[in-house]
Parts: sequence; C-alpha cells; structure tokens
Amino acid sequence: MKKISYAGYRSPPEIIHQAIWLYLRFTLSFRDVEDLLAELGISVSYETVRRWVNHFGPMIAADLRKRRPKPFTTWHLDEIYLKIDGRMVYLWRAVDAEGEVLDVLVQPKRNKHAALKLMRKLLKKYGFVPDQFITDDLRSYGAAAHDLGIDHRHERGRWKNNRAEYSHQPTRRRERKMQRFKSPGSAQKFLSTHAAVYNAFYVQRHLASAQTHRTLRAAAMNTWREAAAAA
Repeated sequence: MKKISYAGYRSPPEIIHQAIWLYLRFTLSFRDVEDLLAELGISVSYETVRRWVNHFGPMIAADLRKRRPKPFTTWHLDEIYLKIDGRMVYLWRAVDAEGEVLDVLVQPKRNKHAALKLMRKLLKKYGFVPDQFITDDLRSYGAAAHDLGIDHRHERGRWKNNRAEYSHQPTRRRERKMQRFKSPGSAQKFLSTHAAVYNAFYVQRHLASAQTHRTLRAAAMNTWREAAAAA
C-alpha cells in the first residue's frame, strides 16, 4: 500500500492520526476533538483538525477499503432522506449480510435512475453479482434490477431489510452532531470516508466474547495505523 506523505505539516503524523481517528471513529465535533487534544497537552485549533480530516481522511479511507476482505454475497439496499441547505436529498446505502457498508451514494431523487446508479456502482466496484439482494418495497429497485437482468436475485420485504435500515443510525447521529450536512458533495465525501472507518472498527460485540472483542479491536487499530502510516 502506498504510504501517505505528511511533508509540510508542522504537527507530527501521530498527532494528525489521532485527531482524524477521534473525529471519524466517534460522534464528535471538531471542537470536541480540539478539547480532547488540549487535555493531552496538544494545542491545535478545530479548523486545523477540519483541514486534516478533509485532506487525509479520504486517503486513509481508500487504503482501508483496499484492505477489506470480499463482502458477503447477500446485499441489503435502502435509502433515507437528508435535508441539505433547505433541500431534500436521498442517501442510498448498501450493506452486506454482516452489516458492513458496501457503498453510499447521495442523490437528488428517489427513483429508478438513482437505484440503477447505486447498483451499477456496486457491481463495478466489487466485480461480482450477489447471490441475493434485499430491498424494501420501493418499486425503483425492481425496475433497476430488471434493466440489469438480475431481477431473479431480488427479494423485497419491509421486515427483511432491517440490516440496511439499522445501518443508517450512525449517519443520523453524525448528522445531528454536525447540525446537518452543508452540501451534497461534502455529505458524499464525509459519509464515504466515515463508512470505511466504521467498517474497519465494526465488531458485532454482542456475538463475541470479551477476549475475542479485544483481539478484533487490536487488529482494527493495527490496520488503522498501517493505513495512516507516513511515507
């Protein structure tokens, strides 16, 4: 994996890593991260943290995505509305059977075109057709699946798609903390980055023993450090 260059930044890479990790891993504001770093004796402004996250966050996320194993072959697709700058847009999301976020897409409409765009993006990104993809009763999914010739793998049902619906909860928490997203582009950039970090640290805690949880958490931290390592 190509390492990231931190040349030109006065702060050591370790501090930059810590600030970005705090912001993306937990539901914190930039000012929250500033205060937490100050408690550790590190004096940086929240605007500096913002610049670090915007610049390095997507690069770290791209590295994390490359390190992820192949997803499960059952996919869940769903969409929720977001209010951005007084306008209603829709966040389309796909997760696999384990709840790992496969992709997110911010679209102005909730129609066949948007569903088709998400499906094509997923198929191109992962290079295979899932054994089954599950959606709610929105007809746009069926129309898009028919155009792609994969409608025989489509299963719909409101209660069958809880996996995707639950995956929106972290987004709602971040949306409230950030006092809504400022633009569709910034929402797309942040949510794509957030999804990669979420996947890296996502452990089904209720299914694992304490020892297993500690092992998986340590492995996730090692993966993060490798992805954020300086050149």
